[in-house]
Amino acid sequence: MPEIRPHQPPEPPKPPAAALVGSLAERPPYQKFAVAVKRSPIDGFGVFALEPVPRWHKIGEVRGESITIAEANRRAAQLERIMIVEISDKTAIDLARSTDPMRFTNHSCQPNGQLRITAGRIEFYALRAIEPGEEITVNYGETHHEGRLACQCGAAGCVGRL
Repeated sequence: MPEIRPHQPPEPPKPPAAALVGSLAERPPYQKFAVAVKRSPIDGFGVFALEPVPRWHKIGEVRGESITIAEANRRAAQLERIMIVEISDKTAIDLARSTDPMRFTNHSCQPNGQLRITAGRIEFYALRAIEPGEEITVNYGETHHEGRLACQCGAAGCVGRL
């Protein structure tokens, strides 16, 4: 009889230290600005602007596996590193296997970007002008961590937990 084990997606692939999504030929049409994925002082890898991003402009999107909220809760309970975004009261997107660079967007209590759900798409917009070399961050808001994960953003007024 085969062994039944809980769903454990493989560790997401680690990008090269300076994975670039720069030229228009290298990036999908929904990635509007050039970014690089590299080590972050906040946590693990982060996504960094390679060109100026004007305030209120769309930076890009992220795509992943569509799952139910029940499945999202089940996965979140089993994993330490969670890359799941709820897009409705019935559906979530698991980004663990996504190849889109924006999946590496870290949380900050004083973010320079905003995550928006638009017609089922997970989009990222600049809250202010973002300079080349600057890490793009968003405020995650409520998370599946339910306050169990220490915030590492280092921002003044950091809430301390996710």
